[in-house]
Amino acid sequence: MVAVRRATAPLLLAGALLLTGCSDDAPAAPAPVVTTTTASPTPSSPTPSPSPSPSPSPSPSSSATPPPAAAAGKVVVLDPGHNGGNGAHPAEINRPVPAGRGQTKPCNTTGTATNAGYPEHAFTFDVAQRVGKALADKGIRVVYTRQDDTGVGPCVDRRAAIGNDANADAVVSIHADGSEAAGANGFHVAYSSPPLNAAQGAPSTRLAQTLRDTMRTNGFSAANYIGTDGLSARADLGGLNLSTRPAALVECGNMRNATEAARMTSADGRQRFASAIAAAIEAYLAS
Repeated sequence: MVAVRRATAPLLLAGALLLTGCSDDAPAAPAPVVTTTTASPTPSSPTPSPSPSPSPSPSPSSSATPPPAAAAGKVVVLDPGHNGGNGAHPAEINRPVPAGRGQTKPCNTTGTATNAGYPEHAFTFDVAQRVGKALADKGIRVVYTRQDDTGVGPCVDRRAAIGNDANADAVVSIHADGSEAAGANGFHVAYSSPPLNAAQGAPSTRLAQTLRDTMRTNGFSAANYIGTDGLSARADLGGLNLSTRPAALVECGNMRNATEAARMTSADGRQRFASAIAAAIEAYLAS
């Protein structure tokens, strides 16, 4: 989630702002990059649900035709938004870093949370691990911008560099929104616009459209409060602006909406998000 779009209720910890708007940002000390080439264990990030690896709940789209298999050997970078240690390190995450288009932004933010306190950083990390396992099972090489949910950052410019350095075939940032607008719900997919390089043109637009289409096919509704038809052209997201690889950011839903919050806090719900995102990435790689 991006800070400019949210107004979330602040929580205080050690005198620092713990809860801010969602952003594609990250920390001063870059987290180690994790590369997955084979199937990995089911994610074990802290979640309120006791079931670590549930199967996705049935949905109206469960009979949809699966996407074509992606060729093994492709490289995908998964960027789970924020980090669990960000709130305790305000000086690090508020440090300005390059954000593209001649601008700077804070290194990272804490992200948002449900009204019951389930944090975005935990949601994004869990979903990213599930997506990564599904892709690795297909022989796709997966690189993560952070390897745990207890660190700080990495900063937005470092997150973009990880995708660039990996020569990724696709970079997907995973977030959740925190809008308090009345009735705000649904997912949307952001991409850099106007493009700053060739990868941000047709390739990134196609990645964003594939994510949008596949989320819909898997039973998720497009946002009714931001973007157009599930897509949001953005010029202010550092991780997208600085990417030289096809990149998009998916806001899976609004954590302040009771129905979507319930889905995000359940293991079955997170698996549904992960299955849709993984299917979209496979379809993009195979197209």
